[in-house]
Amino acid sequence: MEKKQGQLVRSVTLAAATILVVSSVIGSGVYKKVAPMSAELLSPDLVLWAWVLAGIISLCGALSNAEIAGMMADAGGEYVYFRKIYGRFMAFLWGWSTFAVIKTAAVAGIAYVFSQSFNAIFPLPHLPESIENFEFIIFKPFENAGVKALTITLILTLTFLNTRGLKGAAALSTWATRLVIVGLIGIVISGLAFGGGSMANFQTPASSFVQREWTDFLFIKAMFTALLAAFWAYEGWNTLGFIGGEIQNPKRNLPLALFAGMMVIIGAYFLVNFTYLYVLPIDQIVGVHQAQNEIAAVAVVRHFAGGFGATLISIVILITTLGCTNATILMPPRVYYAMAKDGLFFPRAAEIHPKYHTPNPALWMQGLWACLLVLSGSFDQLTDMLIFAAFFFYGATAFGVFIMRKREPDAERPYRVWGYPIVPALFVLFCVTLIIVTCFTHPREAGLGVVLMLTGVPFYYWWNRNHGVMK
Repeated sequence: MEKKQGQLVRSVTLAAATILVVSSVIGSGVYKKVAPMSAELLSPDLVLWAWVLAGIISLCGALSNAEIAGMMADAGGEYVYFRKIYGRFMAFLWGWSTFAVIKTAAVAGIAYVFSQSFNAIFPLPHLPESIENFEFIIFKPFENAGVKALTITLILTLTFLNTRGLKGAAALSTWATRLVIVGLIGIVISGLAFGGGSMANFQTPASSFVQREWTDFLFIKAMFTALLAAFWAYEGWNTLGFIGGEIQNPKRNLPLALFAGMMVIIGAYFLVNFTYLYVLPIDQIVGVHQAQNEIAAVAVVRHFAGGFGATLISIVILITTLGCTNATILMPPRVYYAMAKDGLFFPRAAEIHPKYHTPNPALWMQGLWACLLVLSGSFDQLTDMLIFAAFFFYGATAFGVFIMRKREPDAERPYRVWGYPIVPALFVLFCVTLIIVTCFTHPREAGLGVVLMLTGVPFYYWWNRNHGVMK
């Protein structure tokens, strides 16, 4: 008897798609990353410029992505784009990397921050020190055991919610995003009105600041390190394309949602980080990074609102990371579904639930692998790995704009990237530079990312052989 199969339904409106962009991106970075960026740049003005520059670069990537997404709006995102632009192998390599490191590491990393924030309010238990210090190769799977246990519980719970239908999962993201926006507005208004800050903070660099020319190698290295931190905060804008098959009028609404969502995010990040640096002198924010026992946003709010305010902002961070984890879980399984339909992933991932119209086996595969990544490493290891891998493919998507303009000049393009050819060219150039710099500054994380990406190559040849296709 043939198993009953459901199908993906176009139920996501323009407003819902825009909210999914925002909720996929705004996670832990807006609260945490100002501290390491301040420690690198040691100047409030430079920190704000780094946030804006990272936002502009991400917007260039999103605008380039939007032209391709408008042409090929279907479930699977870059997998569908790369299959048409570069062929099956590149499409598979991206899809496998998304599963092995990019999106599963994002799920693990964001959920980990949720648990860290929960632990700050309600301390979680630890295992005996001898067990927590157990090391397997280079990993400590039981380190910080209570936080990791809650992280895994959160991932599995949200995965189950997503198997019950797209509308419920999207509704959670909508609810969480609204509360997040309210929380961020609250930080800005209360911080500027009652924080006791001063514009003089922006004219006062850190005590160890050294003025350097922008061509100085040490300045360039510091700026790239700060940008890496900021890019984690902007990571996730491309995931909307994964559910192109479930967006209403996708050729119009997908590019619009990408642009609108990114503009909201850039504006929010600038205002919130301006508030942090207005309230606290940069030396104190650098001190938060050096102590490594507090989130920068919590330190800022505690400065003017005491313990009660710090608890409130910790709750806002919980809600933010809950919504972002959910949105990050929601979309990538549509990639694995598209791959499995092509015979390039585990066959069960092609199954859609007949009642809930969701790719349930793909969701559980992703959830279980994300749980293993939680056991394997720390938050910073995971984020450095995924940023390195993600920007390789972001650059390839932007380069695809040039290929498709030459290959299919007369094809329908509901959206043409603004500033062509300069915008996509600058983005491609930046991606190449970021990859090279990361190989030198974070060789371990870059190496782990490459290894995880290449583990899929034997699977590619196995699945291709079984389907009688070798291209």
